[in-house]
Amino acid sequence: MDNIRITDLYDLSHTAAADYLRGFTYPWEALKGISDFIIQLGRTLSPDEYDSPAENVWVHKTAKVFPSAYLGAPCIIGAGTEVRHCAFIRGSALVGENCVVGNSVELKNVIIFDNVQTPHYNYVGDSILGYKSHMGAGSITSNVKSDKTNVVIKSGSETMETGIKKIGAMLGDFVEVGCNSVLNPGTIIGRNCNIYPTSCVRGVVPEGSIWKTGGVVVKKNR
Repeated sequence: MDNIRITDLYDLSHTAAADYLRGFTYPWEALKGISDFIIQLGRTLSPDEYDSPAENVWVHKTAKVFPSAYLGAPCIIGAGTEVRHCAFIRGSALVGENCVVGNSVELKNVIIFDNVQTPHYNYVGDSILGYKSHMGAGSITSNVKSDKTNVVIKSGSETMETGIKKIGAMLGDFVEVGCNSVLNPGTIIGRNCNIYPTSCVRGVVPEGSIWKTGGVVVKKNR
């Protein structure tokens, strides 16, 4: 199965998790250890640059966290990031620099690269969002199958067993997800893809593609 490796999807110069992610081949392999990694990384952060409002919670001094937002441990909020009203960071969330975590957005067990926007009513769980990716209003990652079996990655007739029950979506760099879309468990979207609004996406979307209404996938015009 091609183009679903970490090196295919992400420019690792845009995340504090670069060294951690280099230890894996496929992005979902990194999900299990995110919590421990955040704690280890957080303990190395300078108190001159980061506040720690609670145990295992680190917020860069240039970040803006609105009063009604909840930051659950462990989490790291990067420089210049906004965490807006009623955002719910449940924990195990590494949020990069210059990101937007918008009103009523919920994050859980995620790596969010720099300059990512999850601005309105998004749920992002057990997922990795690449550099400058964007979740349209109301779009969510579904991270558990309805039959509660392990997630299988599917690309056409090819399948790959993960051995993991909870996997959301892996968004490559510069992915645009349309409003009110659902990314089903194990969805992988290659770099520079666009997803039409109200889509129900599953499987692997190749780099440089457009997912249209009804699941039609076409290549972008260069």
